[in-house]
Amino acid sequence: MVIKVPFVDLNSQHQPIQTQLQQAIEDVFTKGDFILGQALSDFESAFAAASATEYGIGVASGTDAIALGLQACHIGAGDEVILPANTFVATLIGVINAGAKPILVDCDPKTALIDLEAAAQAITPQTKAIIPVHLYGQMVSPSQLLNFANTHKVLIFEDAAQAHLAEREGYKAGSVGTAAAFSFYPSKNLGAFGDGGMVVTTDADVAAKMRRLRNYGSSQKYVHIESGTNSRLDTLQAAVLHKKLPYLSQWNSDRLTIAQMYDRELAPLAYAGIIPMQNQSGTGHIYHLYVIKIDDSCPLSRQQLQAQLTAAGIQTGIHYPIPCHLQPAFSYLGYQQGDFPQSEKLSQQILSLPMYPGLKNSQITEVIDAINSSWELKEN
Repeated sequence: MVIKVPFVDLNSQHQPIQTQLQQAIEDVFTKGDFILGQALSDFESAFAAASATEYGIGVASGTDAIALGLQACHIGAGDEVILPANTFVATLIGVINAGAKPILVDCDPKTALIDLEAAAQAITPQTKAIIPVHLYGQMVSPSQLLNFANTHKVLIFEDAAQAHLAEREGYKAGSVGTAAAFSFYPSKNLGAFGDGGMVVTTDADVAAKMRRLRNYGSSQKYVHIESGTNSRLDTLQAAVLHKKLPYLSQWNSDRLTIAQMYDRELAPLAYAGIIPMQNQSGTGHIYHLYVIKIDDSCPLSRQQLQAQLTAAGIQTGIHYPIPCHLQPAFSYLGYQQGDFPQSEKLSQQILSLPMYPGLKNSQITEVIDAINSSWELKEN
């Protein structure tokens, strides 16, 4: 089958700056500083500044950014960390790898973001931190988060893996809490040519500990202050990311324009139960993903609609089909079906449509036409 509209197309980003990317890689080859090199330091400083923070510490993945970032914030054994059940499993794994106890809560069905009222009900004397996941490119409300943290005396550690340069209420993603984790997986708004991640913070002590933890617990060669690991963002990847960073704002703006066209074209289908996830951030939403909800009033099931789009050559995704508490690997946490009804319901309703800079208006029209072509929708 011919793919008319891919889910993600990285070539549209890379081809116009291919010469710059190749030069960045060649410069690292020439210097030979492949581990903790100059290009890494340069990118760490640039990305931290772009995120309205002071320090950036590059690591091997977004998952490590969460695990090591929590440890750098002195969170570990005996500490409870609140996080949403509706997130990619890396958030949960990061908490577990930090040695802390994950406490899952439900989400807001309109935005898919963490439900802070549910989080408040989960507070115990052992609660040390909350991880707001800025899902799909939209931040959790900073004012509500800060009020939550002040009220309950907990630390905010942001999962900003999908929120590079997202904004809300005057805050940049990563600048609200004590620290934040980013991922540079290739399909992210700012993606590497492989895995990569970063922790950003304005706390000098957290930054110093992060640098030790990612490098075997050492700040001086062969002197190990604590038990760390090997999790460093490669200099080559940092060089690529640094070259791409100046284009990120425009790429994010392109994503917003695409999302706005989707919103306009899908608005007439609200009667049929096809509803985009709500944008409460205005132009600060960076749309890492564009997600619609096929609710109970829709004459089509999510499976039927996805199959129709596939048959029309349009790729889609589901983010995410199984909430964290129902993943077999984590059954030992003691959660059961029905514990988080909003997350469970969304997992059966959501569908991610193609979204990337360079997606053409004609391709968006193809997506909308494929949805409209369903005879079930036409009959309604």
